Amino acid sequence: MSSPAPALSPAPLDAAAIRTDFPLLGERVNGQRLVYLDSGATSQKPQAVIDAEVDFLTRTNSAVHRGAHTLAAEATELFEDARATVAGFVGAQPEQLVWTSGATAGLNLVAYAIGNASLGRGAPDSARFALRPGDEIVVTEAEHHANLIPWQELAARTGAVLRHIPVHDDGSVDLNAAAAVIGERTRIVAFTHVSNVLGIVNPVDQLVDLARSAGAVTVLDACQSAPHLPLDLPALGVDLAVFSGHKMLGPYGVGGLYGRSDVLEALPPFLTGGSMITTVTLDEASYLPPPQRFEAGTQPVSQAIGLAAAVRYLDGLGMPAVHAHEKALEARMAEGLRAIPGVRLLGDAAGAERVGLWAFDVEGVHAHDVGQFLDARGVAVRVGHHCAQPLHRRFGLTASVRASTSVYNTTDDVDVFLDALSGVRAFFGAGA
Repeated sequence: MSSPAPALSPAPLDAAAIRTDFPLLGERVNGQRLVYLDSGATSQKPQAVIDAEVDFLTRTNSAVHRGAHTLAAEATELFEDARATVAGFVGAQPEQLVWTSGATAGLNLVAYAIGNASLGRGAPDSARFALRPGDEIVVTEAEHHANLIPWQELAARTGAVLRHIPVHDDGSVDLNAAAAVIGERTRIVAFTHVSNVLGIVNPVDQLVDLARSAGAVTVLDACQSAPHLPLDLPALGVDLAVFSGHKMLGPYGVGGLYGRSDVLEALPPFLTGGSMITTVTLDEASYLPPPQRFEAGTQPVSQAIGLAAAVRYLDGLGMPAVHAHEKALEARMAEGLRAIPGVRLLGDAAGAERVGLWAFDVEGVHAHDVGQFLDARGVAVRVGHHCAQPLHRRFGLTASVRASTSVYNTTDDVDVFLDALSGVRAFFGAGA
């Protein structure tokens, strides 16, 4: 029997050519060529995404799932086609994708829906999600506030106990601690696929296995993985997952909540009102099946269509090629950062799978001062606690600087950033 052919590496991306698809990247900042390294906060938008939104608003704008006129029918078709496109991008079926205004909204939707189940609302199957005093919700120490505070609030409302899985000094999740924390009282395990501070790809399979052994629901924050990695949410085995459009070349105000079909079917609604009902009397209402059950009111129609255009753009590049490109940028950035005296990397775990994102501390210089110094040289980075105060506290910091890449970044961008950063400490009199 002949050996299988080796897997072919994806063709390298031409980032310089890709850059020309993004109008804002042609602008100058403080008289300098813009080096945009803040995609972890929000990505730039290609012309194709801008055109898709503008085209809908100028040619087809109408309410969806309402009205029998031509524009309404066309708008509904585009809206549902967008759902199918975005669902396919993450390996899901259209009925498994709920439109939200972003990942924060999706996480709050899940937390409040479980809270409603805990109050006895919903179908008989909803009782499987009910939390009782002493039940446990588990998160990791590396969570964005959006995947922490909703669970704090849910615990406060239900009497559940919130516990956390710590991270090691190198930023990797402590799996031994996870095995000890996740137990017979665990009902929910919520964790990030990729930390927005550390850039490390977490071991989803091992955390899902631990949660399943306890009979717990898994909730994945995929905000920092969806734009950068080939993503198949059903294959990952998670029950629910969220992502945001504006971090993956799409518009603001739109995101997705993926759910396994049986999970979405059993969850009671959170927001209620028009468009998510079958029958309403003055005393009670009956609700549509998912995903419409969770889409009360007017939906982000033009934004969903723009997100579908972003997904088609990424698919055209090929997500394996996107990941390979950003991995090369990440390696170049890491080597340069380690060579600059006084720079401390967060999450510098040897051999860890990563996306193109690094957060770091510059000895003797506040993160905001570093950011302003870089901005004066045309380099845009994120500074602050990145909505992850507990994680920064874990590393003895209140703030850090974060540089994050996307498909449009080049090796020149990384080199300009490193060259500028190398002069920070001398400028502020904190060292050579």
